[in-house]
Amino acid sequence: MSPTPRGWRDALVAVVAAFAVMTAVAAAGLAFAGAGDLPGGAFPHVAAAVVVMAAGGSVELSGDAGLLAGADASLSVLPLSVSVAGALTAGYCFLRPLHNRAVARPLELLARALPLVLLWLVTLSGAALLARQTFGIVTKDSPVGRIGELLDSAPTVGFRADLPGTLLFGLLWILGMLLMSLLVSRRAPLPAGLVRFHAAVRPAAFAATLLLLAYAGLGLGVGLVVAATQGHGARTLAVLLLALPNLAWLALTVGFGGAWEGRVDGPFGLPMPQLLDRALRGPDLSTVDVASLARQDARAWWLVVVAAVLLLGAGVLAAVRSPAHVRPWQHALHFGVALALAVLTVCLLGRVEAQFGLSLLGLGDGDAVGGRARLTPVLWRTVGLALLWGAVAGFLGAFAARPLRRRGRVDGPAAG
Repeated sequence: MSPTPRGWRDALVAVVAAFAVMTAVAAAGLAFAGAGDLPGGAFPHVAAAVVVMAAGGSVELSGDAGLLAGADASLSVLPLSVSVAGALTAGYCFLRPLHNRAVARPLELLARALPLVLLWLVTLSGAALLARQTFGIVTKDSPVGRIGELLDSAPTVGFRADLPGTLLFGLLWILGMLLMSLLVSRRAPLPAGLVRFHAAVRPAAFAATLLLLAYAGLGLGVGLVVAATQGHGARTLAVLLLALPNLAWLALTVGFGGAWEGRVDGPFGLPMPQLLDRALRGPDLSTVDVASLARQDARAWWLVVVAAVLLLGAGVLAAVRSPAHVRPWQHALHFGVALALAVLTVCLLGRVEAQFGLSLLGLGDGDAVGGRARLTPVLWRTVGLALLWGAVAGFLGAFAARPLRRRGRVDGPAAG
């Protein structure tokens, strides 16, 4: 079945709406971060680069400081606030025309998805072509800067989107988003051969997704309170608009016992709470878990309480949305696997690698003039505990949901 004109129209609406939302969120976050003051009309190019990264694209950094100097820069981070905004918008627009049926033929779903994927890649290519710029770096207060002025070797750093890499990873991003939309939505149609997996997959997938969104919503509330009461409001809002899920989902993994490893040094760091920044600053690679955070601030133990409450709530939700004949051990299996896959995705998307180094005539080895930031998950520990605690939450949630009205319950006949 070939795409219909209506299918192309719906796909165009979804792509335009998603990129408009992503651009608006990225531009607002960059404006609060002070990117509006960048010289040379660079703001649109930086916003395009953020959108490209949020859509799974690849942006390369480059440095130059003249013949007698060296500069090195790299960046690998996904601005998940922008990604989530685009995914929710595109997913909603994709599913809305499909909500009137329970079953759809595979070719029909393919005919719906194909125009959206093609238009997404075309639009992403346009953003990638716009995402390129070069900046001069001010280093007047350092020895490198003073010698650079004498030798006319002013350092610069630039960025450009890698078009082949952007199209490859952008294709994986949009296909993953469409698959997740079909898995999570209860009303979206499935091919007849997959309907039997509905009870096993969709309630648990929906509960795991809602758990991630609940953490993002809770982080948004905390961030707004911090912005209003603790000062640095613009910087806090910039973090919320660019990297809220990066921090909120890290709090989820740490709360149920997971761990991350990282290090921050130099004047540059990650846009993160001071508690996390202190935990990562040290001579060696640091482990970030609830114990290491609690050594900095005892209130970090509240992350465990929040994780326990929200995990149990997600387990109850998965059970309520499942047919009544599903047994507790099945709930445990379904939600454990769903949470483990969700956390694996968070771990893969939440990695951060950033570095900038500058040297001139042997002065400045990258630590003195520059900085590094790294944050990666301890994968086996974090995903393994997600599987364990997801299973526990699913099992307990099945019993907690018994007094509630369940889909698929058949009541016995009333006594005569």
